Amino acid sequence: MTETPRRRRPATELVHGGVLRSQYAETSEALFLTQGFVYENAEEAEARFLGTSPGYQYSRFGNPTVSMFEDRMAAFEGAEAARATATGMAAVTAAILCQLSAGDHVVAAKALFGSCRYIVEDLCPRFGIGCTLVDGSDLDQWKDAARPNTKVFFLESPTNPTLEIYDIEAIAKIAHAAGARLVVDNVFATALWQSPLALGADVVVYSATKHIDGQGRCLGGVVLASKKFVEDHLQVFIRQTGPSLSPFNAWVMLKGLETLAVRVEKQTANAARLADVLADLPGIAKVLYPGRADHPNAAIAAKQMRGGSNLIAFEVEGAKKGAFAFSNALEIIRISNNLGDAKSLITHPATTTHQRLKPEVRAELGISDGLLRLSVGLEDIEDLIEDVTAAVAVARKAI
Repeated sequence: MTETPRRRRPATELVHGGVLRSQYAETSEALFLTQGFVYENAEEAEARFLGTSPGYQYSRFGNPTVSMFEDRMAAFEGAEAARATATGMAAVTAAILCQLSAGDHVVAAKALFGSCRYIVEDLCPRFGIGCTLVDGSDLDQWKDAARPNTKVFFLESPTNPTLEIYDIEAIAKIAHAAGARLVVDNVFATALWQSPLALGADVVVYSATKHIDGQGRCLGGVVLASKKFVEDHLQVFIRQTGPSLSPFNAWVMLKGLETLAVRVEKQTANAARLADVLADLPGIAKVLYPGRADHPNAAIAAKQMRGGSNLIAFEVEGAKKGAFAFSNALEIIRISNNLGDAKSLITHPATTTHQRLKPEVRAELGISDGLLRLSVGLEDIEDLIEDVTAAVAVARKAI
């Protein structure tokens, strides 16, 4: 009787998962910078393209280095299969569109990253795919929005940028009762702090550009789901439309995964401390952090998240003038629309990531002119505290 391999814990999978060594038995993952592959004979080439013989054909379809990244992510997430993409938005687009046709319908939470909202609100209708946007925290709205032709539910949790947290398990049950699949963008939580598949989600997407790389180097994305979903829907979509991850970027992501647990744990500890400091500073009107008891969705966070993440949203008094003065006064924390980096980064969503939304839509989503989104990095926490404290003092004088 063959023993079932012992399940390795996430931190171990992040270092060892998916390793495929060449004949040279290298320690580090091999980087296969090749466009194509050769065959021993014409019969083997035919079998590869028929899918009756295993192996690689062309790096748009699959590549050994990319496969290692996909397999490691699947092991870390607890998914049956994964496919990597060139960017996080390529992952979102592929995960949604690969399973839809004209006449289908999508239900999505209103609180989405600007580009994600574009996919469901602008792009899908161009191809005859209807969409309905709902308040993600209102379960009745999810139920009421479902139609006989609804195929996909889509949400972020925590959301970008206001860090709302939705009940993934409850929404998954509503989706399945309606005959739809639930797609969850888990980038803010990371797989370290939240496991959507275990909560009932069908598909999970990440921008690997964020915490997975974690050091501002490369773009990438990944979609995780059942083997059947990947084989029936996703694989052919990626193969034919080409949003493929480059082998070099996959190699960088593999090296990023080795340190993800250490980085995200430290960043989360820094964020929790900094959120408490910001909440006590005069000149800060509101702080939103999933790890705090005063978060509007604290009960859901406690139920489905293992940590609060490294993202903080907070509102500076004085609206845009106060927010800009605060951001410009920072010396360590840098202004950037990226997140999940080793460096602490801050952005003003109303004028950057969500600027394309109409003012009334931003207001509905809680994206005020004073709101800032802070991605906390790996700096010494005392330096970060001094930086935000000094910046608040400057902002108060400016308004």
